[in-house]
Amino acid sequence: MRAAEYPKIGIITPSFNQGCYIRETIDSVLEQQYPNLEYWVIDGGSTDNTVEILKSYGPAINWTSEKDDGQADALNRGLKRVTAEIVAFVNSDDLYLPGALSLVGRHFGLHPDTMWLTGDHYIIDHRGRHIQSFVVSYKRILRRRPSFRTLAVANYIVQPSTFWRRELMDEIGFFDASLRYCFDYDFWLRAILKHSPYVASVPLSLFRIHGASKGGSRFVEQFAEEYRTLSRHTTNKILRGLHRLHGMLIVLAYRIIKG
Repeated sequence: MRAAEYPKIGIITPSFNQGCYIRETIDSVLEQQYPNLEYWVIDGGSTDNTVEILKSYGPAINWTSEKDDGQADALNRGLKRVTAEIVAFVNSDDLYLPGALSLVGRHFGLHPDTMWLTGDHYIIDHRGRHIQSFVVSYKRILRRRPSFRTLAVANYIVQPSTFWRRELMDEIGFFDASLRYCFDYDFWLRAILKHSPYVASVPLSLFRIHGASKGGSRFVEQFAEEYRTLSRHTTNKILRGLHRLHGMLIVLAYRIIKG
């Protein structure tokens, strides 16, 4: 594919007081050197050095900094601004791996029937060291046969490794801003009821877990909201029971890991 044939990809980074990580995140997007990129950072009015960092990039990025109603609200604001055909979001402490956007753009350009794509990942800690390789392997196995039923039991979709066409939001809507932890899981459930995702076997992102991240400090609340989210989409007692059991086992595993 020639550079002009790559579809425009719009990336959104929601941010709030992540000055210690956001430069690394922004660099991981810009260093993709994707030929048709639209990048927005939607900051929630940070009080640390985030705004100074954003200003330092000049015209290389688009950004706003104003109070919002949480992460999902920030993302929806970004999605309403972005004009790209393919969209995604990477949080202000996560990273794209080199070549990720080229792989994604090439696939969407060559396969107009693909409505959304999800790929593999690695998990890193606050220092960038790879951790929880067993979680990565487990989710990789679950992604082999994506369906509503399997996704109802366990959320194996990797958020920063997932991209979709704007038309998908015309079908299923935007993120639910009433959800704090699982607005992406709710979105994946709505999406998979309409279209099966293309699963890329290669890692596209680095998902960071640290003391201040939701996945690192609020996993009990996260799984509780995840169960309530699933209950919106199915009354199947077996699926809901398996999901609850799976969540309990994951919480137990996290508690063992954290000592």
